[in-house]
Amino acid sequence: MATILIVEDDKNTRLLTSTRLKSYYSVEEAEDGEVALEILDHKHIDLIIADIQMPRINGYDLVKILRDTKNTIPVIMLTAMHSIDDKKIGFASGTDDYMTKPINYEELLWRIKALLRRVNIASERKISVGPIILDASTYEVKIGERQIELAKKEFDLLYKFLSYPGMIFTKGQLLDEIWGYDTESDENTIKTHINRLRNKFEGCREFEIVTVRGLGYKSELCEFGK
Repeated sequence: MATILIVEDDKNTRLLTSTRLKSYYSVEEAEDGEVALEILDHKHIDLIIADIQMPRINGYDLVKILRDTKNTIPVIMLTAMHSIDDKKIGFASGTDDYMTKPINYEELLWRIKALLRRVNIASERKISVGPIILDASTYEVKIGERQIELAKKEFDLLYKFLSYPGMIFTKGQLLDEIWGYDTESDENTIKTHINRLRNKFEGCREFEIVTVRGLGYKSELCEFGK
């Protein structure tokens, strides 16, 4: 179970956020950035949720300290400040995501899950969707003990889709990112590769590759593949 550190000087907000998350994650609490740094010195934390306006060390400075010391732990900032300049400062300091108060806790859970998933993919170079495992270090795809043979471009396409489920990629984006900016391949190449992927994963109940008419393609995870 992942451990979330909530850094919030308002006791009621901290307690409410902690209560909402404890059903899904292990939770630690700190009333400001200074206490948060003390906790980080002796406990493993997977993600930080930090308020901005706090005494001693505020949210901006907390993230800056982490990034200056090469600590890449993901951070979601929660704040009552809504201006674009405030968000700009937050992202410039090194935060990974940003939510304004009042907190929609369902949305917060979505964001935590997505951020932890991206971090896991980046560090391990593996994607797991139910029994399906994609290993980018070996270009292997397995469903349980069964190995699925994919050409490199097929693997790259599938890895891209499953890294960002629900995100729509245009054909132009896919050509640039998978085949390269100077490729002589065209949109029919993408269509051919996606058809091959659909055939190879025919009957797969964990995900599907969806054509978004007029826009491009995306992957959708089925409920038991999430």
